[in-house]
Amino acid sequence: MARIYYVGDWAILTGPVFAETPFYHSPKGLDIYNYGHWLKSALERGGHQVESVPAWDFYNKLGPGDYERILEAYDVLIFSDIDARLFQLAPSFFDREKFGQKVLTFPDRIRLTLEAVQAGKGAMFLGGWYSFTGEQGKGGWGRSRLAELLPVRCLDFEDLVETTEGFRAEATDSGLKAYPGIDFNLLPPLLGYNKTLPRQEADLLLKIKETGDPLLAVMNFGRGRVVAFTSDPAPHWGCNFVFWDKYDEFWQRTLALKI
Repeated sequence: MARIYYVGDWAILTGPVFAETPFYHSPKGLDIYNYGHWLKSALERGGHQVESVPAWDFYNKLGPGDYERILEAYDVLIFSDIDARLFQLAPSFFDREKFGQKVLTFPDRIRLTLEAVQAGKGAMFLGGWYSFTGEQGKGGWGRSRLAELLPVRCLDFEDLVETTEGFRAEATDSGLKAYPGIDFNLLPPLLGYNKTLPRQEADLLLKIKETGDPLLAVMNFGRGRVVAFTSDPAPHWGCNFVFWDKYDEFWQRTLALKI
């Protein structure tokens, strides 16, 4: 059994918003969605323990020393649809009362992540509008040291590739060996993905059939293993994918690639 720390794939919806005068706008409702519950459930049905964490909790609730304790407690890290700024910034930087009172520095979560994987942790980086390079470059993974451990290379510009008709997955020879008995011709269409470039050190297991772009790649990093899946394990890109009858088996086998 693996202990998994899964960050991302949560969202807050406000509204609808009513404007009854030019001066006041009133949102009538607020909902919190955990779009990661499909992946969490799939892995838990494989016997694993998963803690699903919203991006805002990862940012706001980790003080000095907290992330180090998480890295000690969990075997696998999953990051999905979260931007690099969640690692690079800390809320305490914006506490003006501390300005000038002390030198403000905090442990670098990206460095700690790299060191944890080098020491043997597993990591999984999954796609979305704020993953890899992301929408208008907002993901920023390739501009950070996360690029060192990713099994794909990020673009220098927006990488979203989307279509309402969907894309198909195609297994490479390595992918056929890694997923025996799974017919990727039957995987429902993916509505988008982050375009990346292959990395020579990595093993490409799945690609986008229409373009040949990487879909799933795996790579050793020190004593650890890292998986990159460039589409979404949840809606919206994965709104068909999550109902695939092989969804659970796919993610359980994907996890096994790195533990």
